[in-house]
Amino acid sequence: MAKKYVVQLTVQERQRCLDLIRAGQAPARSIMHAQVLLKSDSGPDGPAWTDDVISQAFEVSTVTVAHIRQAQVTEGLDAALRHYQTGGREYQRKLDGHQEAQLVALACGPPPEGRVRWTLRLLTSRMVELGYTAPVSYNTVSRVLKKTNCGLGASCNGASRPTRTPAS
Repeated sequence: MAKKYVVQLTVQERQRCLDLIRAGQAPARSIMHAQVLLKSDSGPDGPAWTDDVISQAFEVSTVTVAHIRQAQVTEGLDAALRHYQTGGREYQRKLDGHQEAQLVALACGPPPEGRVRWTLRLLTSRMVELGYTAPVSYNTVSRVLKKTNCGLGASCNGASRPTRTPAS
């Protein structure tokens, strides 16, 4: 079966992979990725090993070899040498800065009638009642409060509850 992503390294890319391997200062996975790319190089200076031979030589799966080749062809050498994926998972924020400020102000205010303190679910429902936001998960409220260092158990100015000091 023909390879879908055929690696053909330029002289500069080949030298960069060799330098990375020789220096030995990069993460082990990056070095292994450089070795895989050098062996899968189908250019005039490359050995053009098959995926099976490469996977046996470096003790990785053929799927890993295919992913490294695909990253080099589609995204470039830098992406293929990274030992982890970056980006790709960027989620839209549920609450913007204004809504977060409203949430913090609400959490710092007095709790509802008949309650001793705010709960995450109470804060979530009050935010929706007041029209500050569309319905969101109480986990979202928790993350915002954690990020702003304004938890439900602490005062909102960042100071924690008084703790007991050890007896002298």
